[in-house]
Amino acid sequence: MSYIVGISGASGSGKTSVLRELLHNFSNNEVCLVSQDNYYKNRNLQEADENGILNFDLPTSLDLDTYIRDIVRLRNGETVTREEYTFNNKDKEAHTLTFLPAPVIIVEGLFLFHEPQLKNLFDLKVFIDVEDHIRLKRRIIRDNNERGYPLDDVLYRYEYHVFPSYQKYIMPYKYEVDIVIPNNHRFEQGVAVLVAFLKEKIMMNYEL
Repeated sequence: MSYIVGISGASGSGKTSVLRELLHNFSNNEVCLVSQDNYYKNRNLQEADENGILNFDLPTSLDLDTYIRDIVRLRNGETVTREEYTFNNKDKEAHTLTFLPAPVIIVEGLFLFHEPQLKNLFDLKVFIDVEDHIRLKRRIIRDNNERGYPLDDVLYRYEYHVFPSYQKYIMPYKYEVDIVIPNNHRFEQGVAVLVAFLKEKIMMNYEL
């Protein structure tokens, strides 16, 4: 059975960079990555705030039932397909994603540890930690460059959606995880420790 790792942290904490470095150390048949980003509900199912702005920074913005089901299927050795979520970027073509079972399944996302049924799937829980001002800077750059959001929109969402959500649904679980990787400036040392640990788990899997 696969060893399941949950990796969480605030929006802008650098999860993508950490995961890129982590996955660089493994082959595709050793590790499977499943991102929470591809399990957002359609726009018409999202909650709006008092100003009518859709709030994508709530656990209810995600189809967690399907997310949990797909992780369980992977753990049980099944292949999973899912359409890529493009964050409503009309210039980006959505691709069909295929997730193959592997000795290690890495699950990443914002609200992994808030939902008990999801949290209980993880054999190892990892939190990417970063200071508030750095998260905001990264969020501005990412949302403008990758998702085409204007600055005013990014700042509004950060103040009224992103940061309150972090305080309520993400930050409290920092103190319940197994590993915290600081990512204010560098994360290589923390990732190296995680890589060594997971390689040992994979070797044990192949020996069974």
